[in-house]
Amino acid sequence: MSTATFVLAASSSEVLNVIAAFAGGLFIAGALVCAVVFGMRVQDRELPRPLSKEQPHLPETGPIREMREMREPDELPVTADEQERLMPYQLHHSGSRRGKDQHRKRWLPGSSGGFGSGGLGHV
Repeated sequence: MSTATFVLAASSSEVLNVIAAFAGGLFIAGALVCAVVFGMRVQDRELPRPLSKEQPHLPETGPIREMREMREPDELPVTADEQERLMPYQLHHSGSRRGKDQHRKRWLPGSSGGFGSGGLGHV
C-alpha cells in the first residue's frame, strides 16, 4: 500500500468519527426536546394554580400573637389501693395546667450555669 492509501484510510476514519459525534449530538438533543414536551403535557394535566383571591389572608384583627404562660404538671390521682389500676376516664384531659404564679423565673448573674460551663456555681 502506498502512502496515499494510508492517508485516505485515516481521513475516512476521521470522517466517520465526526459523523458519529454529530449523530450522537442529534440523538441527545432529540431526547431533551422529547423530555420538555412530555413535561409540558404533564403540567397541562395538573390542576390550575390558585388565584390571588383564593390565597390565605390575615384575619381582620391582624396577626395572631403567641400567648405565653407558665404551666405546672397535673399530678396523677392517688389510688386507694396500690394494686388498683387507673383507667383513662379517671385522668384529666391535659397533662398540665396553668400555674398560679405566672412570674417567669429568670437567670440571675452569678448563679449556676449549664453543666461544664466553668462557672462558680451557686454563690
